[in-house]
Amino acid sequence: MPFHVRAVCAILLAMSFLSCAGTRPTNLGVETGRLTACPSSPNCVCSDDRDAGHGIEPFRLAVGSEAGWIAARDAVAAMPRTTIVTERPGYLHAESRSAFFGFVDDLELCLRRDHGVIAVRSASRLGYGDLGVNRKRVESLRETLRSRGVVAP
Repeated sequence: MPFHVRAVCAILLAMSFLSCAGTRPTNLGVETGRLTACPSSPNCVCSDDRDAGHGIEPFRLAVGSEAGWIAARDAVAAMPRTTIVTERPGYLHAESRSAFFGFVDDLELCLRRDHGVIAVRSASRLGYGDLGVNRKRVESLRETLRSRGVVAP
């Protein structure tokens, strides 16, 4: 096969791998005070889910709700390859891209002022498993906020 044909094939293959964004889910957000439940696949964590595979603790604030929310928003905005796409009072949706293939995961935060917590959900758009990436993302964000005194240990 001639070099130019191989080069075009390689470019097309790379483009297909690098466009792994998937379609933005239509069921994101807060419904009846809760974030969307995780699907049955093991590529999602949510503080509103209680099963062992998907459940994760919310962020329990060690500071006032408003200060905690601002700190959480700033921490998300500073995460590598992460873009905040929706922000309204007490709710944030961000997209996080993987470094190599550009897979997109959806990260959501929901402030529950009356309880002093931030509910959190992180889910892959594509695939079945995620090798624990979404859980690691949430725990890394928790640790960032804990190190700043925002989240209780």
